[in-house]
Amino acid sequence: MEVKSKDLWVFIETKEDGSAKKVGLELLSPGKDMAGKQGGSLTAIIIGNHVTPAIEAVSAHGADKIIVVEGEEYQDYSTDAYTAAIEQLVKKYGPTSMLIGATNNGRDLGPRIACRLKTGLTADCTSLDIDEQTGNVAWTRPAFGGNLMATIMCPDHRPQLGTVRPGVFKMPDEAISHAEIIRENIHIPKSDIRTQILELIKEMDGETIDLEGAQIIVSGGRGVKGPEGFAPIKALAEVLGATVGASRAAVDAGWISHPHQVGQTGKTVGPKLYIACGISGAIQHLAGMSSSDVVIAINKDPDAPIFGVADYGIVGDLFEVLPVLTEEIRKAKA
Repeated sequence: MEVKSKDLWVFIETKEDGSAKKVGLELLSPGKDMAGKQGGSLTAIIIGNHVTPAIEAVSAHGADKIIVVEGEEYQDYSTDAYTAAIEQLVKKYGPTSMLIGATNNGRDLGPRIACRLKTGLTADCTSLDIDEQTGNVAWTRPAFGGNLMATIMCPDHRPQLGTVRPGVFKMPDEAISHAEIIRENIHIPKSDIRTQILELIKEMDGETIDLEGAQIIVSGGRGVKGPEGFAPIKALAEVLGATVGASRAAVDAGWISHPHQVGQTGKTVGPKLYIACGISGAIQHLAGMSSSDVVIAINKDPDAPIFGVADYGIVGDLFEVLPVLTEEIRKAKA
């Protein structure tokens, strides 16, 4: 594809009410830095219906330009409509690179766009940069089952595309913005949209799990020894107003449902406080929570890898430590 600008694009996924999903706003932070290194502008792409809230949020978080495509056919996400719209935009403006959140929709959309534009795609990235020698985007993602981190570049095809895990980056601070808003009149015939949303199921197991948006997470791992072992973890989470997380080992054992899973095959999170209880700290888990502001680890093994990333560590039995910690917090709040 012909490159017509040095601009970097960020796809802003929207919710049913027209507001922006958090991951898109998070990507404006590395996007701003990368666009500057490329010598271009940071451009946000918003597709949806009645997306004024998203436009306002993106304007307040530092985009230089905002390209907006609105229409009833974009009310619910569909691969056909969104892919066709972005294909037309890319061919018209010719950006050099584009970031997409690695949500369910983003993981669906990214490969379709890459195929249409005959370019590459690096999926599930956890770090981004610009290679100073070549000017290419340096996409970093877990590889070989999460046992190492690979940095990938796409030197021959444009635009450079990548999906980035939610929670990896912090949203930029709000500021007065003078973003240029460009509205494109792109409509996709109904006959070209082959799928239709019949029903949205928002809850699983009778509860809604928002790990990516949580400010405090208390997680349990293999050390909880069984489903009943999550009782003290849930008790601590309740007094802290926290969300309950888990390692893959606990989920695979059937002790807690998959929506709670943090790590390479679960959710990537970046809360203000992450408390890891009975979690050894395998690299697959660390990849999903290492961007937390403060990490507290509780583990009987003083040599557990989790202590290598923890800001504070408690060497002890979680079943002895958590009840005391929970009670002390309860007293302090009272």
